[in-house]
Amino acid sequence: MVLCETFAWEDTTYKTLVPANSNFRNFAKKIFDFCPEELPWYGIEQEYTILQEKSRFSIRPYGWPEAGFPGNQGPYYCSVGGNVTYGRTVVNAHYNCCLYAGIKISGTNAEVMPG
Repeated sequence: MVLCETFAWEDTTYKTLVPANSNFRNFAKKIFDFCPEELPWYGIEQEYTILQEKSRFSIRPYGWPEAGFPGNQGPYYCSVGGNVTYGRTVVNAHYNCCLYAGIKISGTNAEVMPG
């Protein structure tokens, strides 16, 4: 597992690298270093969609109907149950990989659509 920071090249006299605006790890480190006696807790959300290939010319999110789109997000939002939740084995494998890598993951949930 690799955690990294992003930097931007600042084309000035000194030609330096500066933390990119999207480098939130840099901002967080300043806060963590300010209170070294505290143990920081933070959350990261990893979202993904599982795709399945129906044919050479058709790739759709897993669990979507053959043609068209699934219904409104209501039954899928943070869903429970085999009729609205798809790919549980992949989600469980991802969860276990995180635990094996030493990431203290607190859980998973299905979001707003099948797949």
